[in-house]
Amino acid sequence: MRKRNTVAKLNRTSSHRKAMMRNMATSLFDHERIITTRARGKVLRSYAERIITRARKNLHEDIPASRALHNKREVMRHIRDRDIVKKLFEDIAPRFKDRPGGYTRIIHLPDRRSDSAPMSIVELVDRRERQPRELPPAKKKRGRKKNDDGGSDAKDTTARDRTKKDSQDRDDRQGKWYDRFRRRKRDRD
Repeated sequence: MRKRNTVAKLNRTSSHRKAMMRNMATSLFDHERIITTRARGKVLRSYAERIITRARKNLHEDIPASRALHNKREVMRHIRDRDIVKKLFEDIAPRFKDRPGGYTRIIHLPDRRSDSAPMSIVELVDRRERQPRELPPAKKKRGRKKNDDGGSDAKDTTARDRTKKDSQDRDDRQGKWYDRFRRRKRDRD
């Protein structure tokens, strides 16, 4: 019977469930938005909100250093990546300073095609859009030089020339293999 059981088991052992929640929470704080199944998303929402609330406690001015360290260590129990913990305390928690709860939202998506599992997006409410990466300038393509008459200087290769060259390469490879085979056989005799 399910009486007074509040843990959603998600058809996993407890160790697998804890590891899955840690990984999903780490990904959520890193990307600030993840796509997952609806059941996992509901469990992740409460898990992540507890962690954010713990990080928000360090924003009070009158908190002693020992208490701040304790809060950080409590978060480190759940989020093992130090860079993500730093982002959580320095970037995410200050964004939610005035919000008393409800730091995440769940957006329903259509069912997954492969197994018809109901899917959802779990995201932080005040999430920041990632800035697109600046790509290095593209290198100029080195093309063939054109003649005055519009043709190219380089010899145009036809399909027959290419197949002829491919067959020559193949013959060379086979010849090398055959030579090695003959030498080995001769050495044995």
